[in-house]
Amino acid sequence: MTTKEKILLLLLASINFTHIMDFMIIMPLGSYLIPLFKINPQQFSVIVSSYTFAAGIIGFSAAFFVDRYDRKKVLLIGYGGFIVGTFACAFATSYELLILARILAGGFGGLISAQVLSIIGDTFPFEKRGRAMGILMTAFAFASAVGVPTGLFLAKNHGWHIPFIVIGSLGSIVIVFVYIYVPKMVGHIAKGDKKVNPFDVINNIKKSANQQRALLLMVALMLAHFSIIPFIAPFMEFNIGFTKDQVTLIYLVGGLVSIVSGPLVGTMSDKYGKFKIFSIFCLFSIIPIFLITNMPKIDYQYVLVITAMFFIFGGGRIIPAQAIITSVVHPQHRGGFMSINSSVQQLSTGFSALLAGFIVQRTETGQLLNYHYVGYIGIALTIICIFLARGVKAID
Repeated sequence: MTTKEKILLLLLASINFTHIMDFMIIMPLGSYLIPLFKINPQQFSVIVSSYTFAAGIIGFSAAFFVDRYDRKKVLLIGYGGFIVGTFACAFATSYELLILARILAGGFGGLISAQVLSIIGDTFPFEKRGRAMGILMTAFAFASAVGVPTGLFLAKNHGWHIPFIVIGSLGSIVIVFVYIYVPKMVGHIAKGDKKVNPFDVINNIKKSANQQRALLLMVALMLAHFSIIPFIAPFMEFNIGFTKDQVTLIYLVGGLVSIVSGPLVGTMSDKYGKFKIFSIFCLFSIIPIFLITNMPKIDYQYVLVITAMFFIFGGGRIIPAQAIITSVVHPQHRGGFMSINSSVQQLSTGFSALLAGFIVQRTETGQLLNYHYVGYIGIALTIICIFLARGVKAID
């Protein structure tokens, strides 16, 4: 890997870190926001899903034009709007204003995800893409290990608004380096027709069963993964009886082990085959999904082991899946397809949060009920993912 490629990956990972942090921090803040705004689990799930639904809608709209422009310019526009939206979250004073701010941040975030993955697909060949995705996904792990615990510490000691101010400030620094160091990304334009019909991306998906399977894989994977995550923190606090500091430690440990496992998963995917590694991690992820959603009151150290397994295997399966999905289209159509893919990913994530929110109920004493049903759905979808991934074929 060249120095320029390493710098590019570092900057993309930094963008991913702030983007993922902004998305993830709202979930453990549920134990603050639910009593503060006097809302129920369903209303909290709207806060979570509003971000992803906005990202999905904007991502879908972007699919019709992004391949006609420099990927760097689109990335800068999306990231700039995301930073503004994140600061808006920090200064929201009501439930309704927070939802509007989440919609703003999520809408521009929809541009970010697709462009980051498209740049990876354009820059790294298929045989090296797993490693690149593994490094990129360490941003998710770093957000869990450092970002979320730090955000929760700041929220506990200075108010829930502060994490968003910090994320927005970090983004303001990162965007300067992106502007300076990321080169123009116009190779996909040179290879394609500059006057291509913007609806070609939809027509290509309609004609390609391979692309359809890739999108279905993303839907099932997001539903399986993000139906579990939003209620981990509230469940551990309200049902198992852990303190906010103990819940923070769950994310710290999970993130630290993921920082180590992420690049290894990417390397293994390149060496042994992306589908093989994806299938193995899917099967192993079933264990922590079942244990987390059916957890009785047990010693804290066992909980840390179980949740760490979820971060390793649950998050790890996304790495080979993303490498597979980026490879189902040619470079000149990748931006549009990845925008659709990002849209599908975000909408599925939003729907999974809403689904979990309507299944999980809160008693008068504050405990959450029916979380185990969410786990069973996640397990079933995980098994379906293996069969879907088997039929997805790389073409580049």
